[in-house]
Amino acid sequence: MSLLPDSIRTRTTVAVAALSLLFLSVIGASLDFLALDRGEAAVFQEAQRAATNWLGTFQPGSTPPPTAEGRINLLQLVDSQGHVELATPAAAGRPRLATVQPPVDNRVEDRVVCPRHGPCLMIAAIRVPPLETREIWHGDPHFIYAGMVQPPLLASHLLESLTAAGVLLLTALIAWGNWWVGGRTLRTVEGIRSTMAEITVSDLSMRVPQPPGRSEFAHLACTANQTLDRLEEAVKQQRRFASTTSHELRTPLTGLRTSLEEAMLYPREVDPRQTIRDALSVTQRLEMIVDDLLVLARLRAGDPAAHEPLDLGALVRDEAAAQTGGLPVEAHVTRDLVVRGSRIQLIRVVGNLLANARRHAESLIEVTAERVDGYAVVTVTDDGAGIAPADRERVFERFVRLDEGRRREPGGSGLGLAISRDIAHAHDGTLRIEDSPRGARFVLRLPLMDPPPGRPLSPGVPAWRA
Repeated sequence: MSLLPDSIRTRTTVAVAALSLLFLSVIGASLDFLALDRGEAAVFQEAQRAATNWLGTFQPGSTPPPTAEGRINLLQLVDSQGHVELATPAAAGRPRLATVQPPVDNRVEDRVVCPRHGPCLMIAAIRVPPLETREIWHGDPHFIYAGMVQPPLLASHLLESLTAAGVLLLTALIAWGNWWVGGRTLRTVEGIRSTMAEITVSDLSMRVPQPPGRSEFAHLACTANQTLDRLEEAVKQQRRFASTTSHELRTPLTGLRTSLEEAMLYPREVDPRQTIRDALSVTQRLEMIVDDLLVLARLRAGDPAAHEPLDLGALVRDEAAAQTGGLPVEAHVTRDLVVRGSRIQLIRVVGNLLANARRHAESLIEVTAERVDGYAVVTVTDDGAGIAPADRERVFERFVRLDEGRRREPGGSGLGLAISRDIAHAHDGTLRIEDSPRGARFVLRLPLMDPPPGRPLSPGVPAWRA
């Protein structure tokens, strides 16, 4: 896998190797240039010093022969015609070392001379000053050539070859280091990948290995494990939901089938009209359960609903007023409780809470809507038997119905409160049961939003306190 051309390890190694080769080549070429330049400058400086020292010994009528100084073993005194008058033993018998004759205004010139036969020479050509020329040679120009055989390091491409070899070796080491580090770094990703490949829907208990520290890979592994936790919990919920749903649907279907079979087997003993009425009643309950299941599935799937600014207080007041017949409903509503949400879904929440309160209340239902700490808070309180603290979360589960609820309304689906809580969560709010002196108190909290511009807040009615 790591050798694939599109793998991160291969691509980064190739990129690092290419950049390293480029930079090291530039650095190596610069170092070569500096080394060669300084080497040549040092040789020419020694040659000029040797020639100057010899020139300092010239006297009228006396020109001593030259002597070698250090590496500078080639010295010649040449007249204007190119005849060699004096020379060191190493330069004796040679023709003049160079043909260049520096002018008066530029008395020193450096040259690399490569004769047809033999090695190249590094020569410093110096014109004898006019004073010495007049006093010693009556104005005939003379020239001193000083130098040496070009050193092997400067004469050959050895330095360039060594530098190129060093650049390639360093590039290879950098590429290998990147490959090794990349392999160790991506080992965590490979562990995550291999573990994820083994995870199936039937077994979501496995978790990816999480490296220590707070690196990006550690965060990736942590996020992957958190996602697997949520996925495992979601699958468990789906399985529980499927099991509970099949049970809830099987009961009325079994009763319906039994009733129809009795009508077929005993036509003279069973009233067909009553059988049809019972079947219609069961069918109506099944239809209600299926509709609630579809709503709950859409909410759990996160299907978006059209949200708009709406006055929650007015909505609560209208729903409370629509509760005609049965027990009275007292509403205490603060106006201009502007929230952003789906009108149909929030009407369903308030309607479910009022229906639940009507089912359990003894004589009165009280509803309030007020503003508390940036939230619109709607409370629905009944004066019934209340809900035990141990059951306050259970009633929001699907198909959960307490004994009191089954007694008062046997045909309920047990999905109303679960749907209401999901709608509250879809609106970034909460729905829960809080303490109450008597009965049950359901509290819905939704975040407020600023009212539309140009619309002043109306004074509210004092809210009822439980």
